[in-house]
Amino acid sequence: MIVERFNKIKSNISKLNPPKPVNIIAISKTFPMEHIRPLIEYGHNHFGENKVQEAIAKWTDLKSDNKNLNLHMVGKLQSNKAKDAVKLFDYIHSLDNQKLADTLAKHQMTLKRNLNYFIQVNIANETQKSGIPVSQLDPFYNYCKNEINLKIVGLMVIPPNDNNAAKYFKSLNELSKSLALQDLSMGMSADYLEAIKYGATFVRIGSSIFGQRS
Repeated sequence: MIVERFNKIKSNISKLNPPKPVNIIAISKTFPMEHIRPLIEYGHNHFGENKVQEAIAKWTDLKSDNKNLNLHMVGKLQSNKAKDAVKLFDYIHSLDNQKLADTLAKHQMTLKRNLNYFIQVNIANETQKSGIPVSQLDPFYNYCKNEINLKIVGLMVIPPNDNNAAKYFKSLNELSKSLALQDLSMGMSADYLEAIKYGATFVRIGSSIFGQRS
């Protein structure tokens, strides 16, 4: 069932004929390994978690056995969890402040790992939401890239819940082009097709693959 749902999403994406390949991140947070394993055995290799401790418990052994797996941190990351995140994850989608950036850079150097980072942008300046305000994006990007050598591959957004996602996806696409970045992490189960129309190269899909969380 899970593989069938996954293939349906792949089929929906291919109908759009996107100009760049689109990576489906199967958001496996809260789901046990018996739900996830069929997709791994099918050959899928991009998975997302939003809690470091849960990810350590689920993925540490699997990742040491399977070098092709890419694990994405898609949730809010606290600086005190940065070291564990650097050990386990390949992509961080929620880089959202300088303290976190500095901590990640320090642990990368010690652990000799080089992760891929998305800067999370607070596109609508929502007070309850994490992310770099648009007005601070340029200096933050330049700091991360040029001063502490983080590999920034793109921007990430969680748009406001106001049924106007396309507007925010379009804005993020324009910001990404202004920085000459290659990747965009945007779109979830409800709006991933819309996000792809505006250049998403990573979509974060959970319930449409694994079903509703209990």
